[in-house]
Amino acid sequence: MPPKISTEQRRARLGTRHHLATPAPTVAEAVTGIVALHATDPATVHLSACARLASPAISLVEQALYTDRTLLRLLGMRRTVFVTDLEAAALVQAACTADIEVKQRKLLEQHLGQQGHPENVPEPGKWLASVEASVEEALRARGSATAQQLSEDEPRLRQQLLMAAGKPYEAIGNVTSRVLFLLAAAGRIVRGRPRGSWISTQYVWHPMDSWAPGLRAWDAEEARTELARRWLQAYGPAPITDLRWWTGWTAGQTKKALAGLSPVEVDLEGVTGIALPDDLEPVPSPPPWVAFLPALDPTPMGWQDRDWFLGPHRAALFDRSGNIGPTIWSSGRVVGGWAQRPSGEIAYRLLEDVGTEVTAAVKAEAARCEGWFGEVRTVPRFRTPLERELSA
Repeated sequence: MPPKISTEQRRARLGTRHHLATPAPTVAEAVTGIVALHATDPATVHLSACARLASPAISLVEQALYTDRTLLRLLGMRRTVFVTDLEAAALVQAACTADIEVKQRKLLEQHLGQQGHPENVPEPGKWLASVEASVEEALRARGSATAQQLSEDEPRLRQQLLMAAGKPYEAIGNVTSRVLFLLAAAGRIVRGRPRGSWISTQYVWHPMDSWAPGLRAWDAEEARTELARRWLQAYGPAPITDLRWWTGWTAGQTKKALAGLSPVEVDLEGVTGIALPDDLEPVPSPPPWVAFLPALDPTPMGWQDRDWFLGPHRAALFDRSGNIGPTIWSSGRVVGGWAQRPSGEIAYRLLEDVGTEVTAAVKAEAARCEGWFGEVRTVPRFRTPLERELSA
């Protein structure tokens, strides 16, 4: 019989390891505890980190990202942008991003050769390699640059593609962002501080080896094994399907990655999961805790199967594409949602009866969030039904 890991034990691990029951003293520790922060919405990076800090402040996250450079923003799992510490960034690059770069390069070459506008690009592979080398040279000459500056230095970035010809959604666009995407996915350039505020997506690009020199070059299979270990440490015990979904790996890649870990099969209250061999003993339950997590926070986005912490609240808290909005947590499960109004007020709604003590703790946490948010105003990039309603 496989060892049994109860839902309560999974919630206890979540609260402690994700620094929700036990806040982290530094941004780096907060990020390491959850492996990676979702960065599709730039506000998520700062709010997710602050939700795990004993003394939250947006300035601390900016310092870690752009001054100390202990964190790195990069394309990663499932072709999504994440922020990780430098060790995890090297793992993600080898374990996930390198495969994405190969596939996206092949696709762009195909589009250049077949859907160029006003005409196709001859020998698209050679053309693309030449443009990339020119862009990287221009970036090194400047030290840092925006996409617009680089397209001024290398006019071929303005090469156009005609996409979905003849369809109602036909569009013509430059290849600028796709070329920069490939250079970033290859680990040659990196997003630095954005122009404007911390919620901007207009990033200034830098050569990777000057922004974060000395990143370890991992073998792909070894990197996948180590990334799987870190995920299991942070999110396990869990079904293998959750790991495969989170990483975006194939079944074969996932199987090979796990072979190096010798995980133990466990019973998650009727669901088959796996755990690291040294993670089978019960862990102490932390004191009761509540947390207000932002949209796309890595904790609710860490698993594909979310019923054990989400309960019946999916419809109110997710958009149609599977993106989660702001959530209220109580001791390892979702009990409500929240939104920030233009005035700065944190409006919230509990979706179930949690008792007087938890209700009071939620009220106090909303007030605490209002306090440290200060003049910060954010609207999630992906709006969910409850967030829209509460923010009005």
